Amino acid sequence: MSRLFIELYLDEDVDVLVAGLIRARGFQTITTQEAGRTGKDDEEQLAYAVSQHKNFSLIIEYILRR
Repeated sequence: MSRLFIELYLDEDVDVLVAGLIRARGFQTITTQEAGRTGKDDEEQLAYAVSQHKNFSLIIEYILRR
């Protein structure tokens, strides 16, 4: 399988069940819990996501809350 164009880093505010659903669609996804980064503020989470070349889930959180 070819690599998809997007990899997601999900903030702890996104339920881990959502990560499973996204993975089932073929997207690479990691949660803050899996990365051992629970409790870090959004700036630290964003910096980590950028360093790992992942899209941060604040965008996804915004969509899910609508």
